Amino acid sequence: MFRTALRNVLAHKARLLMTVLAVMLGVAFVSGTLVFTDTFGSAYKNKSAKSFDHVSVAIRQDGGGSDDGSQDGKQPPRLTDRLLAKAEGLPGAASAIGTYSGFTALADKDGKLVGGDWGTTGANYYPGKGGKDPRYDFTEGAAPKSAGQIALDSSTADRTGYRVGDTVRYSTDGPVRTAKVSGVFDTDDGSVVAGGSLVVFDNRTAREVLNKTEYDEIDVKAAAGTSEAALEGAVEKILPKDTEAETGSSLKAEQDRMIEQNTSSMSQVLLIFAGIALFVGIFIIANTFTMLVAQRTKELALMRAVGASRRQVTRSVLIEAFLVGLIAAVAGFALGIGVAVGLESLMNAGGATLPDGPLVIAPATVATALVIGVVVTMLAAWLPGRRAAKIPPVAAMNSVHAAPTARGLLVRNTLGSLVVALGVVMLFMKDNYVKAGGSGVILVGVIVLTPLLARPFIAAAGPLLKPFGVTGKLSRLNSLRNPRRTASTASALMIGLTLVTAMTVVATSMGSAINKMAADSMRADYIVSMANYQSLTPKVRTQLDKLPEVAASTPLRTTSGEADGSYTRITGVDAASFDKLISLDYTSGSAAALKAGGVLVDKPLADKKNLKAGDTVPVEFDDDRTARLKVGGVYEPNEMVDGLFAPTSVVDPHLNKVSDQQLLLKMKGGASDAAEDRIVKALGDNPAIKIQDKDALSDEIGGAINMMLNMLYGLLAMAILVAVLGVINTLAMSVFERKHEIGMLRAIGLDRAKIKQMVRLESVVISLFGAVLGVGLGLFLGWVAGDSIAGTVKTYTMEIPAGRILLFLAVAAVVGVLAAVWPARSAARLNPLQAIKSD
Repeated sequence: MFRTALRNVLAHKARLLMTVLAVMLGVAFVSGTLVFTDTFGSAYKNKSAKSFDHVSVAIRQDGGGSDDGSQDGKQPPRLTDRLLAKAEGLPGAASAIGTYSGFTALADKDGKLVGGDWGTTGANYYPGKGGKDPRYDFTEGAAPKSAGQIALDSSTADRTGYRVGDTVRYSTDGPVRTAKVSGVFDTDDGSVVAGGSLVVFDNRTAREVLNKTEYDEIDVKAAAGTSEAALEGAVEKILPKDTEAETGSSLKAEQDRMIEQNTSSMSQVLLIFAGIALFVGIFIIANTFTMLVAQRTKELALMRAVGASRRQVTRSVLIEAFLVGLIAAVAGFALGIGVAVGLESLMNAGGATLPDGPLVIAPATVATALVIGVVVTMLAAWLPGRRAAKIPPVAAMNSVHAAPTARGLLVRNTLGSLVVALGVVMLFMKDNYVKAGGSGVILVGVIVLTPLLARPFIAAAGPLLKPFGVTGKLSRLNSLRNPRRTASTASALMIGLTLVTAMTVVATSMGSAINKMAADSMRADYIVSMANYQSLTPKVRTQLDKLPEVAASTPLRTTSGEADGSYTRITGVDAASFDKLISLDYTSGSAAALKAGGVLVDKPLADKKNLKAGDTVPVEFDDDRTARLKVGGVYEPNEMVDGLFAPTSVVDPHLNKVSDQQLLLKMKGGASDAAEDRIVKALGDNPAIKIQDKDALSDEIGGAINMMLNMLYGLLAMAILVAVLGVINTLAMSVFERKHEIGMLRAIGLDRAKIKQMVRLESVVISLFGAVLGVGLGLFLGWVAGDSIAGTVKTYTMEIPAGRILLFLAVAAVVGVLAAVWPARSAARLNPLQAIKSD
């Protein structure tokens, strides 16, 4: 039986190619996703990684410290030069260095930000014993020694063209500074390895420009013969209150755990996509083997007649599936690498700046590709092989292409109806996870019901086929000849279009909701912030208020606290100009109360604490100080505006360092290119500052949705390839079954052009059936998802992107035409006399 299976594989090379392609695409989906996930995870690890070669024990603030080295005014600095000197003098300590780190925006020679929003970091050069910092290996020049000098990593120097002696522009919290490049160094800093940039200052300058009141960390290196544990014990004796000591080994393990957590969400999302893709691939694989076994029914029956058992026949089919699956898995894995590269390009095109890194091909990914290719193929082939083995040899020889029984279709339709009914019931549950599960159940139910739905759709397409005359009628009848096969072929395209249509509807509707939110809430023309979303110095507002074009401005100084025991965000604003820049829907009171020192609270908080305008609410700030504030107004919140608003005079005393999260500007002539250019020039072409109008803000908020949508479009492109293979297989099988019939048609006068037209029309009908079903189901699922979103996003209303949906349908029609090229040509080339003789 093995030799028989091997001969069958080698004797039907065209059939082998089609089957390999079907399996290969399913494997490519999964292996491509796994390669991309591993590559992204590795690049992210490199970005987040920190070398601990020079760290035996690290002294940090308890809980890891804060970015600005402060504790909101609660305690004086603890990681000081005094503590550093104590650590360096400990028995068993070879050296100790204090580290600063923070966002530093470096401008290239064209004034653009280097390294992206996440990737430009500033740090200090701490000359320890011997006058060197072990973190940096200088290849050109020397370390910076004054405020007018910086050093750059070698990758950044190569990328920007900066050399020792060049003048560069940079910013850390708003104002633009200039300095000369004193040196270029190599580093194993993960951010640099992943495509970021590192700017190094001398120790005193780093403290000043990065706004530090104490070191972020003090790293102690053990002397030869001293263990990490022994040094840790010595360090613990000198620790101030609320600080901790950790060994380099434990810090490395902690870092690995955090990186794993940060990358797991992306991995899970991509693996869900891989599962969906594999589901589509299994559909086509099963359909392919069903047709392949049907082509060999007589052959298998003959084997039964000469003594082969049912088990041997099934085993023969499974051996053939194993060989095909193995070949397809290897090819699919190779294609999957290309899919991984394509996904990265797609996400970058969608606005996601991924860290750089080499392509990672893990052994587990290779093994997974092989297992999936072989196991899935054998599972898909098992049922057709078993079904063929159960047919009595005499019956199989008499009827190669037995039609599905009415009873079988009845059972299938009944089961599908019950599954759809269960899904609909789940949609009425309150839990969103149950609703999402209900959507998946409905999708499965519709797939089961597809043969039933094929008849009314294809009947409805009759008038469109009528102008084509007899070929149109024949294509309609041929599409209905085997409804199971037609449905199975259409389902691959249906699944892809269902998912993409639903996501397109949600993304389009969400984008409109965000735009409406911005339009309703923001009267400001521009939002000014740091590129990395950290604090903005108040000097920026002072500078911009000098512009004659600025009509009004307000900072947003964000902190947090508890209002009458309920945690809330507290935002300090300019009381005089707030209502000119932010529009709120008040249920009581108004923004005018801010001028008298009152506060504005959102409606959920007001309802929870039974507050209204005129009431007094006790507020405890993060510095543990309290104040009793008068409620001046209650407003309806949204995703962009919520929490408690208070005058800056109320909030500023509770901030350790007064800084703005954002700055809102109202221009006298409204937003324009000229106005934006004036703001940019006033800030000195600052690479660290981001200036956004309402459209840019909406685009940024919707960036994650667009990235997800682009990924789905990539999956749709692959699903289209799978669907093309499915349609080609179905039409090839149909032509094989109808050799005798096609010969008769040719004999009575139907020319080759008409034969080709008949096959093409059949292909278009099947493709459009899958597309219409997918778009219809996608619109329904988009409505279901939108209903859940509307409960939390009040501006959300369902919008149907008619242009894109028409494009999807047009793509489906093109798929039908392309898929029919080879089968139509094969049918037209049949010799009429030989075809009539075949049976």
